[in-house]
Amino acid sequence: MTMAQRGTSDPKRDTYTPETLLAVAVEVFIERGYDGTSMEHLSRAAGISKSSIYHHVRGKEELLERAVGRALDGLFGILEEPRALQGRAVERLEYVVHRTADVLMAELPYVTLLLRVRGNTHTERWALERRREFDQRMAELLDAAVADGDLRADVDIRLATRLLFGMINSIVEWYRPPSGGPAVSDQVSDTVVRLAFDGLRT
Repeated sequence: MTMAQRGTSDPKRDTYTPETLLAVAVEVFIERGYDGTSMEHLSRAAGISKSSIYHHVRGKEELLERAVGRALDGLFGILEEPRALQGRAVERLEYVVHRTADVLMAELPYVTLLLRVRGNTHTERWALERRREFDQRMAELLDAAVADGDLRADVDIRLATRLLFGMINSIVEWYRPPSGGPAVSDQVSDTVVRLAFDGLRT
């Protein structure tokens, strides 16, 4: 039984926190779609009244903003890490690709939701613009690595960026956190980097 199918008999009014409420909302948004989710759906899934939800947030769009914001903060945080700022462009690019896959798996529900926004609300349009900004930063790194002579010059940078992050983003469709823990996710990230850069390097 999914959270969206649960009743409201579970008395969580006094124990719910903004963080636990957000986790439930993300699950419902993914299951039903953001546009198809009402406050009533969120209330039933959380097992608390709608008034209790409004105690934490102004409405469902604030929950969406917090959820996609968490995913975007994780992605943009990578760009500020020392190994993303130092060294040759290709080394920084490989590091960012590896860490992007790491963040996707660590924040799987939040990144999944981010990848499914369609631009129908102010928050969704903001999220899409931030995603484009991140892709642009990656394209600039790819361009710099080509200029350094470390990546093939016969590959269109825009196309390479889309294909590279298309591969990474597809992880949300099949990856499920296994009992193996971090070692398994590290293997996924390592494989993504090898597959991508074995073909891109000169």
